[in-house]
Amino acid sequence: MKEFYIGYLAKMPAGYGLYIRLAVIAILAAATVFAAMFALGQKPFANGVFEFGNVKEFTGTIQAKPIPFLIVESGERNNGLPGLERIALVSEGKFGADDQVNGLDGKRVKLKGTLIYRDRIRMIEVAADSIIVEGGEPANGPGPETALGEMSLKGEIIDSKCYLGVMNPGNHKTHRSCAVACLRGGVPAMFLVKDKAGNKSELWLLSEKGEPMNERILEYVAEPVELKGKVYRNGDSLFFHADISNIRRLP
Repeated sequence: MKEFYIGYLAKMPAGYGLYIRLAVIAILAAATVFAAMFALGQKPFANGVFEFGNVKEFTGTIQAKPIPFLIVESGERNNGLPGLERIALVSEGKFGADDQVNGLDGKRVKLKGTLIYRDRIRMIEVAADSIIVEGGEPANGPGPETALGEMSLKGEIIDSKCYLGVMNPGNHKTHRSCAVACLRGGVPAMFLVKDKAGNKSELWLLSEKGEPMNERILEYVAEPVELKGKVYRNGDSLFFHADISNIRRLP
């Protein structure tokens, strides 16, 4: 051997140096390629938004049951009358807003909160002790429910607050423990359904009697399941009155 590496010398032999340089370049190139492949293979982030720290003021009419909503006038008009939007309400943390709206059903109020939204579904995280009853004519709501019939739907039970924007991802098994905590705290449940083309629908999930049933669905959260029940439309919101006794886990 013409070259011999001695560690305490300031410079290694030329042959060893060339070998080390080529090896380092090859490793860096391979790492770059693998990093790019890993990044490209990831699913895109959901388009949910939580405007954390951006507290706004809202005015509307409380609809307390079965799910707390604020009915607000939108900019759109129909036959000269203002359009109405139903915005779900939750409290700060992993809690629903039932306690905050207790006794306020049908009242016109002003409140402060933070917007959460995904696509066209909006929610307000209501700031504690911010709801003030106002005078004025309350809104009548988007109108009566329209029955869409009995349906058997396959999808995933999710908590609406995280799914709409507070967490990313806000569904699937990686989110299961958080979703269970939110649903146990009263956050409204949703049923996420997708067709074969990947088009999704989000339905507010209620019992057959049209009441919240969060405690009864905890063991099925974040799993693919099949539910049967009646679907209703009210304004731009869909409600699924499901028979939880016939729930079926899917492979």
